[in-house]
Amino acid sequence: MSIAVVIPSYKVTEHILEVIKAIGPEVKKIYVVDDACPDGSGQLVQNQSKDKRVRVVFHETNQGVGGAVVTGYKAALKDKIDVVVKVDGDGQMDPALISTIAKPVVEGYADYSKGNRFDSLENLFSMPKTRIFGNAILSLWSKLSSGYWNITDPTNGFTAIHRKALEAIQLDKLRKTYFFESDLLFRLSIVNAVVMDVPMVSVYGDEKSNLKIRKVIFEFPWRHTVNLAKRIFYKYYLREWSVASFELPIGLGLTIFGAWFGLARFFEASSAGQATTAGQVTLSALALILGVQLLLSFLSYDVQSEPKVPRQKR
Repeated sequence: MSIAVVIPSYKVTEHILEVIKAIGPEVKKIYVVDDACPDGSGQLVQNQSKDKRVRVVFHETNQGVGGAVVTGYKAALKDKIDVVVKVDGDGQMDPALISTIAKPVVEGYADYSKGNRFDSLENLFSMPKTRIFGNAILSLWSKLSSGYWNITDPTNGFTAIHRKALEAIQLDKLRKTYFFESDLLFRLSIVNAVVMDVPMVSVYGDEKSNLKIRKVIFEFPWRHTVNLAKRIFYKYYLREWSVASFELPIGLGLTIFGAWFGLARFFEASSAGQATTAGQVTLSALALILGVQLLLSFLSYDVQSEPKVPRQKR
């Protein structure tokens, strides 16, 4: 299979040439997408890189990391590349791992593979503490919104994707912000693509992150919630019906009713100086127990219903 690398280029002039030099011969094409970089990183590559595999694409206006990656994906599809690996230009991702990251896709086990920095405890504790906490929260949100319960580290940008998966999703609908990787997982789940994690180690040196926490602290929870609602609707009510399609609304209804009824009767009795009756407590508890059981059953079904056969083998 032919492999290409996409490098979104924005304020990475200090590292990008070394990243390109470290890319091995297994890679056929290298697409450097200059996302209207104020430091001229694309021009730097064009002037100084001697690698004949390199093609620099320039954006007239900044489109965000997602927009840059999509441009690279489209170029790879046009060149009929089989597997596209995304590597950042800031030196955090070791190009020597390209074959390792792409292996599940190249060997036909997955449509999309991504790095996972959380697999090793030693690597985990070497990460900045704020990244550990933030990624733990984002991992849970991503599992819910994408339905890929077996993956962790959803914002990891070291990824590989098969051309059939790229052709199946609507690239122009992908978020162009730092929510790109999480949104891509959601889009892949909609087309029943197989996703796999690959253990890796990141390098934290003198690179400067362009990610601003204040810009994503509200976007990520909101986007994950919207994608969760879309996924549930598409999977359980539009595309197919199953027992889980009934378990979710009934379970939610019983849980909400049980909690509301129990609290309402408790405060009503307390304000009147009376004890809540046994019948009221029993009804509230029964509704809560049944509701939670149905929700857990739905969750179990959702976990077990991840795609098993890659699109490239269908």
